[in-house]
Amino acid sequence: QVHLVESGGGLVQAGESLRLSCAVSGTILNIRTVGWYRQAPGKQRELVASMSGGVTTNHSDSVKARFTISKDNVENTWYLQMNNLKPEDRAVYYCKLIAMRPGATFFSDFWGQGTQVTVSS
Repeated sequence: QVHLVESGGGLVQAGESLRLSCAVSGTILNIRTVGWYRQAPGKQRELVASMSGGVTTNHSDSVKARFTISKDNVENTWYLQMNNLKPEDRAVYYCKLIAMRPGATFFSDFWGQGTQVTVSS
């Protein structure tokens, strides 16, 4: 069983920072991509940041220069550092892993349960 657990969300004021964590447990192979997504009320889920191959990162235009995805070099934990938060960043943030289960020949998607981020103006 593969589990992803997000944490670090909360209520902050505009301009403040939060760091989200995505802890991955279980046996997985060939991690291809890790992504942070968010879903605001009444909106579709959107990708805000991703890391591929453990090195290559991408950030959406709406969060570029404010959010940074990174990985702990020891633990299977990924982070999303969010600085200068804005009210429009309010959403449930999810972590998604694209990887292979042992013995599999194809990649699967694994999702966490999400963590709420609320930003007051």
